[in-house]
Amino acid sequence: MSRFVLRRLLQSAVVLLGVTLVVFLLLQLVPGDPVRVALGTRFDPQTYEALRTRAGLDRPLVAQYFSYVGRAVTGDLGVSFRSGQPVTRIVLERLPATLSLALTAVLIAVLVAFPLGVLAAVRSGSALDHAARVFSQFGVSVPDFWMGIMGILLFAGVLGWLPPSGYVPLTEDPAGWLAHVLLPAATVGLVTASILTRFIRSSVLEVLSADYVRTAEAKGLRTRVVVLRHVLRNALIPVITVVAVQLASLLGGVIVVEVLFAWPGIGRLTYDAVQARDYPVLQGAVLLVAALFLLMNLLVDILYARLDPRITAR
Repeated sequence: MSRFVLRRLLQSAVVLLGVTLVVFLLLQLVPGDPVRVALGTRFDPQTYEALRTRAGLDRPLVAQYFSYVGRAVTGDLGVSFRSGQPVTRIVLERLPATLSLALTAVLIAVLVAFPLGVLAAVRSGSALDHAARVFSQFGVSVPDFWMGIMGILLFAGVLGWLPPSGYVPLTEDPAGWLAHVLLPAATVGLVTASILTRFIRSSVLEVLSADYVRTAEAKGLRTRVVVLRHVLRNALIPVITVVAVQLASLLGGVIVVEVLFAWPGIGRLTYDAVQARDYPVLQGAVLLVAALFLLMNLLVDILYARLDPRITAR
């Protein structure tokens, strides 16, 4: 197991290094001068040159890249062009908001998709199965920003039950946090639930047709016992990957939803950085998203290895 984890860590490090290179090169292709944009109406030649020198933009591209990688290894992601604050601190300040939104959305998605997908598979061809497939198709087809707008109009505008936007830290006011997180989390969670429902239904249907399941049913075991003891353990193994990918995507920030609900997370930070051409912040946000994806993949690999020891031999 230790060799398996070490191999995955080395692979993740190589991928992360490749991400830094790709992002760095892509940002060089973007037209415009980020320092000039950051200064705006405060532009003067002396300040401009000082900021370029401070950011290292007067150095060759190769030197800039290796300097960035060397500092990133130590946790130094540079300084924001716009605010002058360390990028590491800016990104980490936004992480709790995105973390709370992502975990709440995934919780909603699992609570909806798990029973719906399993029941739709067990009762394949029934009205419940058709309703589950309609829900799944609807969730995948409808844009999340439209669902968010409809939620704001209904629950904030008409009913007045929930605030339309904003964020309250969980540690300061749990009730206020819950009131503010419900709408954006439900918006993202229902879309995620529609994806999970399809995978869970397909996976359970595939396992239900296995020989050992038919044998268990032939022995007279109840359907509930067969599903709980024999089907779910094997059917949910591939679903773990889908849940992990969805969680990693949400941890990377849902840009449209965070902007719509004025949620101060990684997605909105990335959007603001693109608007302001704040390249250090944009690089830091993308690097964090990539690291979160790799971390989730590593955790899934370890979980797979625990569930199926044959994986460690590959």
